[in-house]
Amino acid sequence: MSFQILHHGAVDGVTGSCHELRLASGAGLLVDCGLFQGEEESGQGAGAQRLAIEFPVQHLRALVVTHVHIDHVGRIPYLLAAGFEGPIYCSQPSAELLPLVLEDSLRVGVTRDRQLLDKFLTRLQRQIKPLAYGAWQNIDTGTAETLAIRLQPAGHILGSAYVMVRLGGQRPGPDTLVMFSGDLGPPHTPLLAAPRPPWRADVVVLESTYGDRLHAGRRLRRRQLQQVLETALADNGVVLVPAFSIGRTQELLYELEGILHAHRKPSDNSGLTWQNLEIIVDSPLANRFSAVYRNMSRFWDAEAHRRLQGGRKPLSFPQLTTIDDHAEHQRKVAHLTAHGGPCVVIAAGGMCQGGRIVNYLKALLGDPRTDVLLVGYQARGTPGRDIQVYGPRGGYVLLDGERYPIRAKVHTLAGYSAHGDQFNLVNFVGRMRHWPQRVRLVHGEFAARQALKAALEEILGEGRVEC
Repeated sequence: MSFQILHHGAVDGVTGSCHELRLASGAGLLVDCGLFQGEEESGQGAGAQRLAIEFPVQHLRALVVTHVHIDHVGRIPYLLAAGFEGPIYCSQPSAELLPLVLEDSLRVGVTRDRQLLDKFLTRLQRQIKPLAYGAWQNIDTGTAETLAIRLQPAGHILGSAYVMVRLGGQRPGPDTLVMFSGDLGPPHTPLLAAPRPPWRADVVVLESTYGDRLHAGRRLRRRQLQQVLETALADNGVVLVPAFSIGRTQELLYELEGILHAHRKPSDNSGLTWQNLEIIVDSPLANRFSAVYRNMSRFWDAEAHRRLQGGRKPLSFPQLTTIDDHAEHQRKVAHLTAHGGPCVVIAAGGMCQGGRIVNYLKALLGDPRTDVLLVGYQARGTPGRDIQVYGPRGGYVLLDGERYPIRAKVHTLAGYSAHGDQFNLVNFVGRMRHWPQRVRLVHGEFAARQALKAALEEILGEGRVEC
């Protein structure tokens, strides 16, 4: 069957995911519609379009959302404003989370007018069509061409999915299967089951965020996390964790609860008092997301369910403090500046571009007792990338136009990435019963795409991988 795959973002970079499958008849299916971030947002890189929808939308029969991170959904309000009125298909958890994400994005970046926000949310809710994992959904193409989609768990965040698209035509013969990966998580992600590949895909559009890297295993990354916590306990320091409000925050809480549970009884001679370690989530949005995670525990993996059955509360344990009120946030920053920890502060945003984490960084980056723990991808052009690169050298970072020297210790725990590494991505494709004839790499920097291409071609053969 004749079709095209077009890219409206995340083709030469890692943000702004937006891909289109267009049939010979002209009917189109859009997969994700995300914001650009970092240099890609400023136009120095691949995403000079930024917010504009610079592609036609009248022919689009549906939008499929793989998951609700802002670099995959942030342009949806602009897509609707450009005239898209079709269904928005997503998983059941994503249907709960998407309005929260977009309301927050618009409220912070566009308007605080409650009437306008409510009008948008009413329209959005009307267009959202939740789908169960594993069920085929037919899409009306308006022609004799047939098109259906199926969502499968991607193990990235709650509700994340990769998309299988089944194409057929008037001629007899087998259907064509196209897969859009969205963001694929690694195995052993806290709370989520590992993604399982389809038995067959003829064409695969595959993310490559960490296509040139290998992550630490879960056991090692948990040990590294515990070592940072021990440092905070020993010197009464503060551990600052810039984290995305959805996904990373909940995974960290799950891991922190596990460490605290293991140390609930004094059993060593270290002199560390784990009961004194306060865990703070200073993000109203993250706290709302955590509530959705708790309400949708049926989507958690078997390990998480065993914790629940044992009477534990992985996302609401006793040493956890949540902060919503802005005045309380300001008091907490002032208190930690004056008195130190020991504590862990998890706050948005994940790349230190904005959000409450910025106030903590301004106040505490100059304190040698502070540890900055980077647990997610830091895009080029973001303060998070500058802290990651220049912090270990005793450099500085610009926050809101002011220079702040970095005397804090900086740690990168790539093992906590919600993206699969090169081994995971190659293994995902290699475990398909029938390998794809064509793989197109997206959502990665140039070096990552090139490295993943070479690794995939070792099993698929040359000429099958594009980047």
